Amino acid sequence: MSLTCLKGGTLYDPANGVDGVKRDIYIRDGRIVDAASNESIDRDYDASGMIVMAGGIDLHSHIGGGKTNLSRVLLPEDHRDDPRAVPHRPDEGRYMRLPSCGVCAPGTLAAGYRYAEMGYTAAFEPAMIASNARHAHLEMGDTPIIDHGAYVMMGNDELFLQMLAAHEDFERLRDYVGWTIDSSKALGVKVVNPGGISAFKFNQRSLDVDERHVRYGITPRDVLKTLTRALTDLRVPHPLHVHASNLGVPGNIESTIRTMDTAEGLPIHLTHIQFHSYGTEGPRKFSSGARAIADAVNARPNVTIDVGQIIFGQTVTASGDTMMQFKNAPMARPRKWILGDIECDAGCGVVPFKYREQSFVNALQWIIGLEIFLLVDDPWRVSMTTDHPNGAPFTSYPHLIRLLMDKSFRDEQLDTLHADAKTASALAEITREFSLYDIAIITRAGPAKLLGLTDRGHLGAGAAADIAVYRDDADRERMFTSPAYVFKDGELIARDGTLLATPTGGIHYVRPEYDRAIEKRVREFTQKNLATRFENIAIGDDEICACCNGGRLLPVACFAASGS
Repeated sequence: MSLTCLKGGTLYDPANGVDGVKRDIYIRDGRIVDAASNESIDRDYDASGMIVMAGGIDLHSHIGGGKTNLSRVLLPEDHRDDPRAVPHRPDEGRYMRLPSCGVCAPGTLAAGYRYAEMGYTAAFEPAMIASNARHAHLEMGDTPIIDHGAYVMMGNDELFLQMLAAHEDFERLRDYVGWTIDSSKALGVKVVNPGGISAFKFNQRSLDVDERHVRYGITPRDVLKTLTRALTDLRVPHPLHVHASNLGVPGNIESTIRTMDTAEGLPIHLTHIQFHSYGTEGPRKFSSGARAIADAVNARPNVTIDVGQIIFGQTVTASGDTMMQFKNAPMARPRKWILGDIECDAGCGVVPFKYREQSFVNALQWIIGLEIFLLVDDPWRVSMTTDHPNGAPFTSYPHLIRLLMDKSFRDEQLDTLHADAKTASALAEITREFSLYDIAIITRAGPAKLLGLTDRGHLGAGAAADIAVYRDDADRERMFTSPAYVFKDGELIARDGTLLATPTGGIHYVRPEYDRAIEKRVREFTQKNLATRFENIAIGDDEICACCNGGRLLPVACFAASGS
């Protein structure tokens, strides 16, 4: 029952309306507490002149599952060339360290270490395939320090599409969604190119929002409308997490806005929206649609987004969208790629890519992401992501924060880009600079609210003591790269960018209520079509704890029933 005090820091805690207030924080048993004025302090840390925020939360980062491992396997040079692979001492074997090095696709250990060193204490895998859920949980469980969770992929699930095409009762579809979330220990549902991954298997090379699937006759709108309504009925906190149709296609702004409207006013989250914000103006038939997308988001309070900002340099794109990754394969750098599938649940495409400042398209993509950040009015509805590793590694976040907070630095970077991209951009005219309060929203409080994590993302009494303390520095990139202190559940785990401890993170998931009679339908489908026995699909509490390396179970409460 010892009491720790973090003294004299300046707090940015948007969930509690605290904007730059100097205040002490007290920690007991891994939680932030209110302490009596005469209570004795067992240990204190001096945070005078420093910036204090809750631990960072990345709501969309590919850190576990099949395609993440394939990304690592596809780019051995990413690990081999990482300076961290070089031993510090002659007796320290280089090849013992290689499995958890890498920048584009770091190993599990490196991912946890790099997040913690930046002050992040949670990250969420956005594309877990139901039939591969155990593997995804094992990988996340092998990622030290950070709490984690995953969104299970539906919308191209074979049984779901068959039920939707057969016009089965909505209640049965809803119960199948609930069963899938529960059995895979997911935190929410992700849709990738709704219906499009399935359609690609029948040689359909594109599928727009109101275009019919060549086999099932259903549209992406049908998929999105049904899943959005199902999650609302199940009272799952996180809205449907949507990778929209036509990723990367010039002119896709129209289908992106129509995707927003498929929810018919219910909550919906559009992910890595930068890749879905392209117009066709200009001689190159490629232009920024950021203004139209930002206006659409501003006008629809039910819509939240994350950006998927690109940062220049080498990375690897890893996506369930086989339709689009097949199209992207000729652009692979280096020239190698992988496409795959498991049990017809979804897809997998891994394509290495290098974003270049002097590429007109890449430069405009960089511009579009920043424009979206700066043009959406409400920071509570925008989360900071690079769609790791698709737009850039998550280790780019400090650089991205500086771009958002420092217009002069942003303009300097803009001046180095392809001249035509700068001419086609309105970025230089945007004067907005994010404040520290804004940064705390888009990297902490906002993601926590979106995920239903009531005891994360803030510094109020009762919150988990996940805390990042930064030395105030005009160079915000340097500041956010190496916090002075990072606490995980009240334990000091890093100081000035150096790890001191590597505790095991916990697993967030939801337990929606649904009619278990749906299991008969799932059993019949499984026995007829799948390699897995029905009895082996569901992951129990003991097993998920084992999968997560003994990490704590952190179930997230569903919303209360209306009127209760």
